Amino acid sequence: MGSLQQRFQSFLERPNLLTDLLGRVEAKTGVKRTYLAAGSITFVGLYLVFGYGASLLCNLIGFAYPAYVSIKAIESSSKEDDTTWLTYWVVYGVFSVAEFFSDIFLYWLPFYYFGKCLFLLWCMAPVSWNGSQMLYRRVIRPCFLKHHQTVDSVISSLSGSALDAASTITTEATGQAEGSEGPLSMTASTPASPPAARDSSAFS
Repeated sequence: MGSLQQRFQSFLERPNLLTDLLGRVEAKTGVKRTYLAAGSITFVGLYLVFGYGASLLCNLIGFAYPAYVSIKAIESSSKEDDTTWLTYWVVYGVFSVAEFFSDIFLYWLPFYYFGKCLFLLWCMAPVSWNGSQMLYRRVIRPCFLKHHQTVDSVISSLSGSALDAASTITTEATGQAEGSEGPLSMTASTPASPPAARDSSAFS
């Protein structure tokens, strides 16, 4: 328990967006950031269980902060943080696809969004047992190495078929456009015949 508390305390001392916000609140209120963080976690946890719009809040937690730090990682010169957050987004994408098919059954559970939020926090946590790193190395990477050649061949085949279809449609459309413009252009290019000359005997 003491080790977990020390880890939590050390996390709150690291400079990032959340700890900077807690530091400003701590300076204004005089309440320690440990209590502020614990109270915020308790409130969010209860809201995820009993509150309205828990799905939106859970998705914001899993998307907003990772998106912010991903932009910072792109703008930084280090490539290590790029790999870290790319791994998170890969796991997040796989989880979102799996959730799409299972959400209709799981969202009825009272603690579903609370558990989902804990899972996403585990995947983005700056710890050695980070969830996205573990899931990528143990599940996603072995599956990718086993099947990526097959997937690449399927994607290449589909891309070639799509390009051939697009080329055929473009050729047919161009031919039809030229065919429809042909008679019009011939008609426009044929000079109109001059009006018949009046018979001069009619005026005599």
